[in-house]
Amino acid sequence: LLKYPVQPLNETLDRFMLSAQPHLTPEEFAKQEEVTQEFQENDGAKLQELLEEAGKNEVNWLAQRWLVNAYLKYRDPVTVYTSPGMTFPYHKFNDMSEFVKYTATVIHGLGEFKGIVDTGEIPVVKMGKNELDNSQFERVFGTCRIPAEGTDCIVYNPSSDYIVVIYKNHFYKLLPYDIDGKLLSSATLANQLQEIRDAESSVGVPYGVLTADTRDNWAKNYKLFMESPENVKTVETIQAAMFTVSMDECVDFKPGKQMTELILGLIHGHGSQLNGGNRWMDKTIQLVINPNGNVGFTYEHSPAEGQPIAMMMDYVVKKMAEDKDYGTCGSTKVQCAPQKLSFAPLTYSIGQTLCDASNNLDKLVKDLHCLVIKFLCYGKNYIKEQKLGPDSFVQMALQLAFYKMHKVPAAQYESAHLRIFENGRTETIRSCSNESLAFCKSMTDPNASNEEKVCLMREAVGGHQKYARNALMGKAVDRHLLGLKLMALENNLPVPEFFSSPGYVKSMHFRVSTSQVASVNEAFMGYGPTTEDGYAACYNPRNDDIIVAITCWRYNKETDSDKFAKMLEETFLEMQKVLE
Repeated sequence: LLKYPVQPLNETLDRFMLSAQPHLTPEEFAKQEEVTQEFQENDGAKLQELLEEAGKNEVNWLAQRWLVNAYLKYRDPVTVYTSPGMTFPYHKFNDMSEFVKYTATVIHGLGEFKGIVDTGEIPVVKMGKNELDNSQFERVFGTCRIPAEGTDCIVYNPSSDYIVVIYKNHFYKLLPYDIDGKLLSSATLANQLQEIRDAESSVGVPYGVLTADTRDNWAKNYKLFMESPENVKTVETIQAAMFTVSMDECVDFKPGKQMTELILGLIHGHGSQLNGGNRWMDKTIQLVINPNGNVGFTYEHSPAEGQPIAMMMDYVVKKMAEDKDYGTCGSTKVQCAPQKLSFAPLTYSIGQTLCDASNNLDKLVKDLHCLVIKFLCYGKNYIKEQKLGPDSFVQMALQLAFYKMHKVPAAQYESAHLRIFENGRTETIRSCSNESLAFCKSMTDPNASNEEKVCLMREAVGGHQKYARNALMGKAVDRHLLGLKLMALENNLPVPEFFSSPGYVKSMHFRVSTSQVASVNEAFMGYGPTTEDGYAACYNPRNDDIIVAITCWRYNKETDSDKFAKMLEETFLEMQKVLE
């Protein structure tokens, strides 16, 4: 694997200026050129030297800094803000025994997948001649985020051999292996899950809502909560589990809203009165299964990107689809019955923190506006037939939909993996460009010819593809600039004026936050917007359709997920019409 390099400063700043230009007036751009040039020659040059020195001494100068600054120092709740939901295809359960059996089979499949990870059998994929880093797969099982004021920490337990099942807000430790380390059969696991269900008829205290609060609130309450030795023992057991399984209370959904309800159930559990307490949001992997047929993962983003989570889902779904008896060949030798994890008797102070955390979660649920669309007119096969890249095509459709709605170009974030580098995480693809703006203007100009529109569309898609290729090689803008800023902070130097300049601020205010999480299944990922006046749009372009999960904040009067979704569908059709 490659060592993560520090790019030449002049090249990064050249790319930065091009990406900032669509957001600036000619006068602002001229001023930005002066600020950027001054930065390059003075403060930037000094910070570049410090970053290059850090780069010499570390295999990946970004990895730990990114973990800390992008995630562990982030103080908003992980719920909605940073923890995505990753769906499974919808699965109709005819009765509760089928629901329990399905849950057991997925647990068996995840145990099998963990075995593949533990033995290093995850296939090594190449990008060109370079192999891609697989280390993220090793960081998701047994991992948990721990709240702390200012900066959280993260604990890894890769040798964990048990799971925690959450049902009606009650927590149970369950061993999915026999004494010889062989995975239990799905039928045996189902019996254990049924034992848990039979043991609980009433809803427990929703301690899980504490983990959905702001990180500083949870850190303060965590100290209070952990004053009890009984709570310490239970919480540490949850933290060290391979993953948690939330067997949720059934939530009804309106016709045509199944996909939207599915992703909301994964993102926030529909609040404290439904399934918001049936979670432990600090856990990297939470398997969430609802009797209404909605199934998926809620994953805490700190240790890994969505790719290992999506691959896990695809693996289990494929196994279950190919073999109706999947999971029956495991062991039947149960080590012990599921063990209920007990909390200390509820005190007045903890009761008050639960009340506050519940109110905060319920407000978050009320504020988030979400709509999932499945565009049926075409998918990536059609886009490829037009000799266009599907991902870049969708990115330009999102640019155009926003431009038509809001009359300005949106700074648009798309994540690109850096897995050709050891411990690589992500880089930002800045999808808004001079080419994308020219395309948007032509599509909204009644005097522009069809040929002109097609030409500018191809230029915009091609420009995005070029930026994306560079980003995958670590040659972009955002991570390098972050590194320079961190060098100032780490060395107690003043943060240069450049980082408060209009070009930097406007091009970093990502009003559209996007990610492609591809799957052959009818599955998708979703998460909350990163700005108060923007959208999140996570999409899965399949062969003949495109699934997009769109979110925004209800309290913002400029944004509306329903209108944006409608505009996006119209834009997809308009781009097809122009091409044909």
